[in-house]
Amino acid sequence: MENQTGDTKKDVYAIVNQRIIDQLEIGTVPWLKPWTDAGLPKNLVSGKSYRGINIMLLGSMGYPDNSFLTFKQISDLKAKVKKGEKGHMVVFWSMVKNNQTQNTVESPDANSSTKKAMLRYYIVFNVSQCENIPERYLPSKERETKEIPTCEFVVENMPECPVIKHKEQKAYYSPSLDFVNMPKKKSLNSDSAYYSTLFHELVHSTGHEKRLNRQSLVKNEKFGSETYSLEELVAEIGTCYLQSLTGITSEFEQSSAYIQGWLQKLKNDKRFIFIASNQAQKAIDFMLNVKSVEEETQPQEQHL
Repeated sequence: MENQTGDTKKDVYAIVNQRIIDQLEIGTVPWLKPWTDAGLPKNLVSGKSYRGINIMLLGSMGYPDNSFLTFKQISDLKAKVKKGEKGHMVVFWSMVKNNQTQNTVESPDANSSTKKAMLRYYIVFNVSQCENIPERYLPSKERETKEIPTCEFVVENMPECPVIKHKEQKAYYSPSLDFVNMPKKKSLNSDSAYYSTLFHELVHSTGHEKRLNRQSLVKNEKFGSETYSLEELVAEIGTCYLQSLTGITSEFEQSSAYIQGWLQKLKNDKRFIFIASNQAQKAIDFMLNVKSVEEETQPQEQHL
């Protein structure tokens, strides 16, 4: 049973990247998984939501409830993991001095000359993989009614929201003029399709230099470039987070060409998906006016 943080000698980037690749190769796009029914993954005991790439790693598992526990939490509750069940990886950053990082790789956002963020992991189990969990911790049979923000609420309350126009029958964000153009709502198949498209363009807009100054947007490189592809993945992952938050589902069709395109990107760069998910989380924090916090910098749930 693995109940501690992962060995720093392991290439955690490569392990996680391969898991995403494995899903793509069987035709599943992890960031397009509709997580609406189960909600975004969270820790059962602390109630803390997982962030960044951990949303993708845990949210795409298909459990009826997206609540997870560490081995220590299970033990503290006098519960146990069901026989034969395997845990799931959660990654986090551990700050160490430069001379201690010979077996590690930098965080995508590492910028300190004296310290670097070392990528590590720990293991969690879904609540359905456990038994003898005290009743008070178990998800209610009749799920509590939780207020879900409407799509319009998200748009109206986005800080520094760009002007949204409906002058052309196509969707795009103009970085130079800082506005979003959308087709008229009635021209799309559903409200879900309209807001999914609008969310995509608004995530792009968070990269403007007066907002997050995201270089994959600011550089405004041509279609097909690495920078362009990164910005597109940021927008797609961010859109999925917002879809789950607002309770709408994706109507996107996963074409073979689409999957193969991302497969190649991930095979060429093991950091690609990490950088994209990290930037997508920052974009959503900005849109929701949430004070940005560091991605899981230490396995806090381990010690609850």
